[in-house]
Amino acid sequence: MKIILGLLLFFFSLHLQGFAADKPNVIIIFIDDMGYGDVGFNGAKGPKTPELDRMGKEGMIFDDFYVGCAVCSGSRTALMTGTHYQRLSMNAVLFPQSSHGLHPDEMTIAEMLKGVGYKTACVGKWHLGHLPPCLPTYQGFDSYYGIPYSNDMWIDPASKLSKDLVVREGLTRAQVEAGHKKRNWVPLIRGEEVIEYPANQKTLTKRYTEESVKFIKENKDGPFFLYLPHTMVHLPLAVSKEFEGRTGKLIWDAIEEVDWSVGQILKTVKELKIADNTLVVFTSDNGPEKTWTKRAELHKHQSNGIYREGKRSIYEGGHRVPFFIRWPAKVEAGSTWDEPVCQTDLLATFAEMVGAKLPPDAGEDSDSFYMDLLGRKRGIARLPMIHHSSNGRFAIRDGQWKLVMPHAKSRVELYDLSTDPSEKKDLAKAHPEIVNRLTESITRVVLLGRSTPGPKQSNDTPAWPDLAWMKSASKPKR
Repeated sequence: MKIILGLLLFFFSLHLQGFAADKPNVIIIFIDDMGYGDVGFNGAKGPKTPELDRMGKEGMIFDDFYVGCAVCSGSRTALMTGTHYQRLSMNAVLFPQSSHGLHPDEMTIAEMLKGVGYKTACVGKWHLGHLPPCLPTYQGFDSYYGIPYSNDMWIDPASKLSKDLVVREGLTRAQVEAGHKKRNWVPLIRGEEVIEYPANQKTLTKRYTEESVKFIKENKDGPFFLYLPHTMVHLPLAVSKEFEGRTGKLIWDAIEEVDWSVGQILKTVKELKIADNTLVVFTSDNGPEKTWTKRAELHKHQSNGIYREGKRSIYEGGHRVPFFIRWPAKVEAGSTWDEPVCQTDLLATFAEMVGAKLPPDAGEDSDSFYMDLLGRKRGIARLPMIHHSSNGRFAIRDGQWKLVMPHAKSRVELYDLSTDPSEKKDLAKAHPEIVNRLTESITRVVLLGRSTPGPKQSNDTPAWPDLAWMKSASKPKR
């Protein structure tokens, strides 16, 4: 685990900097299981997303954005810490019976921004540990309101119940205390206490939005950081009465309610006259649920766009998701960025934005794209990116090339994404030299404990799981 001394040195360095850097408000809107093709400007044929389309036109759209892991907890770890989850003894997916979560010694975006004077709030699905000391209030957030994990799970009897607990669906408090368990019945938490069980999922998107608007208004004088990880559009789907039956397809209703929520956030910052200095990020934790195949067949709607497969998969449909940023004061409206960017990069980007120097044991896989965001191209390509599927398969992306590593009975695969973004033609046999180069590269990333420049770090785990090629791999060259 990261040592506390590193954090102390980090915050001391911030103090010495005098907080001289610009400090815009930061909002991250994080959707669950929303695919690349679920947004209008990416070709969505069914759901209407006028607010997202407008936000995209008013900001920068990233056409080549990746998550770190194609499933829930792994992706959220990458986002919050700028580090691949395997380095931190995390799981790709945490469950109510999981005894661990994100260790509070790990530096998060919230912790970094809080260190330079930001007010911080998490509103929505956390999924990085549902008990102290892993809840958001131990990870740099001043407040938390939301569900602790995916909405298809259940309550852990170890969860602390509020004295004012609202019990629904005919249950009694005694039944909850006795260890009630039912799938899709999840607790709603405020701070560290369950305030409603089971949470009324039909109202979650609306209530998250109301809670977020309240936080923004209370902290309009800023700077503030709002992390809004929506529960939708994860299964089971649920929408408020206002959106129920709107499109005839529940998944589209859910997408359109999320779009409405984004509109409310943007409307709020505009009315408060803080829109120019508020950086808003919109993205998803992974590609669409496996139901994308049914959507394509029945509704003529490709949630994964042109990309192969979806959630859990090592292929592009599992990792390439919508990502765009609106920041009127600094980001050119209508701009695009087509170079690879990874979810892990947000920590380093925000740190550079506020003038914070990360300690060497934080954000080991985070490569700042701040200059790119401002339209000042860095002149160097992004460092190789690592991706992981839920079945344990790794891949590495370097420029135009993507190498899918061998796993179980699956052989190595190589794709040229510049000509084959749908990954239809495996070029591994045709380019053994590229296979070898990228294999050495991913091996180096593992053994050095980082993919960014800096001193060698120790991974919390002796070796990442599923590293089948490592048995014969040579040690990285210095």
